[in-house]
Amino acid sequence: MLDVRGLKKVYEGSGRRVEAVRDLTFTVEAGELVCLVGPSGCGKTTLLKCMGGLLTPTAGEVHLSGRKVSGPPPGMAFVFQEYGRSLFPWMRVADNVELPLKQKGLSKARRRELVADALESVDLSEAAGAYPWQLSGGMQQRVAIARALAYEPEVLLMDEPFAAVDAQTRADLEDLVRRLWRERGITILFVTHDIDEAVYLGERVIVLSASPTVVQEQLKVDLPDERDQLHTRVAPRFAELRTHVYEQIQTAKRGAVRDAPVTKSGTPPLH
Repeated sequence: MLDVRGLKKVYEGSGRRVEAVRDLTFTVEAGELVCLVGPSGCGKTTLLKCMGGLLTPTAGEVHLSGRKVSGPPPGMAFVFQEYGRSLFPWMRVADNVELPLKQKGLSKARRRELVADALESVDLSEAAGAYPWQLSGGMQQRVAIARALAYEPEVLLMDEPFAAVDAQTRADLEDLVRRLWRERGITILFVTHDIDEAVYLGERVIVLSASPTVVQEQLKVDLPDERDQLHTRVAPRFAELRTHVYEQIQTAKRGAVRDAPVTKSGTPPLH
């Protein structure tokens, strides 16, 4: 579904040259939920913007369903970290969710149907007539997720979407993403700085090196498909996986990239 080949991004200006992403190559299969983690400042957001056609890479290519991404593709939706800046405060919730659909040439009845379905999916049907500023932070982010769902994307890119909410809300939103992913079969690439979140959510975790960024490791998460906050996070295997990812990020911070391909068993070497 997503194919990233030799992606490189260099920022130049004001006499400075910053190589944010050096050489990234990986794939995301159709219907997969992949989490991407790495040290702070390693270029995770730059990578996502290049994948979404919001930035032009210096070198390399991104392909969505076999087609090169040269601008925001119609089969892709974004959920950003800063929900307060992505929702229009003067528009009601339903209008915020409907807005991107107006570019798709759909009838008004079809747009309303998609909006109602998306809001129901995130348990916000009763908030359709409210304004974003009347809702909690977690509810506003659910509006942003509903807007992405209503667009009926093949691929959903999520850039640290729960970083600005409290721990309880974050846990609820993580379970919401897992549920929507199972129900709708959307391909999701989820960027996070939270190691526990990456292991809890993902079928696979891609660990990035420090900037300039390359793929340090790809790890299959061999936890049960049915996960919950109470039992999954205290499972011994969860602790092993999160410890391994943490060690990989510490290695990345020291600048030592290790060649560690995905194992078929999903069992990483533990140190």
